[in-house]
Amino acid sequence: MSTTTVSAVLAAPRDAVHRALTEPALIARWRYPEGMRSEVEELGDGGLRVTLTYDAPDARGKTTAHSDTYRARFTHLVPGELVVEVDKFETDDPDLRGEMTTTVTLRDSPDGGTELTAVHEGVPAGIDPEQNELGWRMALDRLAALLDG
Repeated sequence: MSTTTVSAVLAAPRDAVHRALTEPALIARWRYPEGMRSEVEELGDGGLRVTLTYDAPDARGKTTAHSDTYRARFTHLVPGELVVEVDKFETDDPDLRGEMTTTVTLRDSPDGGTELTAVHEGVPAGIDPEQNELGWRMALDRLAALLDG
């Protein structure tokens, strides 16, 4: 298990960023890397089921032949400041089991907008930390575009 950190400065105010981090319909519009698409399902227990499906027909998924699915639950929310989310992959692969905690902090940027820092703890052994960071950077670029639009 490893830890990764990614940061971004977004032009939007903290409250708008917080909504995009916690509202399922908004999460589905930005939180996926290039070459994938996202579906977010609200679960009755307050959690989410997120399925990322590969665009390329020959890409190999972690949950099914072409998709990665995980269950997410928010464990701590402070509007405009903090989002703590625990994710667990749906997989039979022992290298992908366990829980990964993502802690996102939001601060006012000196230049206006919001400084976002996401720390991922407990990244499963089956996920390359560099790929985790790259995927999040791609997603944060998409988040910036969503918030600007």
